[in-house]
Amino acid sequence: MRARIACVLVFVVVAAVSGRQAKPSSTASGTAAADVLAFEKTMEAAVVRGDVGFLDGICAPDFSFTHGDGWTTGGRPLRVENKAQWLASVSKAPYLSRDLDSVQVDMHGDIAITYGQYRARNKSAAPDRGAFTVWFERVYAFRDGRWQYVSHRTVHGPTYEAKVSAGR
Repeated sequence: MRARIACVLVFVVVAAVSGRQAKPSSTASGTAAADVLAFEKTMEAAVVRGDVGFLDGICAPDFSFTHGDGWTTGGRPLRVENKAQWLASVSKAPYLSRDLDSVQVDMHGDIAITYGQYRARNKSAAPDRGAFTVWFERVYAFRDGRWQYVSHRTVHGPTYEAKVSAGR
């Protein structure tokens, strides 16, 4: 339910910011939607590598990353980072992995909204903080002939696993 509410909120904001009525969603089998999914996978791989140069080039100047879902129930997120802050976090290459799961794409002209989850493993963390999942909603904009990553908003999580086994 929270994810659905967040999706509607982002859609309304995107429509208002763009100054025009958003077009109906296309199916995830469309070419643009497939391009966005591939873009998202490439972005996640760059996060794991700590590839700040690549990420700096694909993030919009006004990029924002909202961590934690406290905002979905009237509370506060864990933190909100602008582009420079998020890139500084990523530069530490804290992840062993970040794998996308159950990602859907809604296309609205030159705006794409993705929602789904990623499963992540930290390189160094307390045993109860090593592996976690995050359900998210992200906004991408097609600008100057390419997709740009505009925002990430956690809609559920992070949810930590009790412990990470050595074989995972």
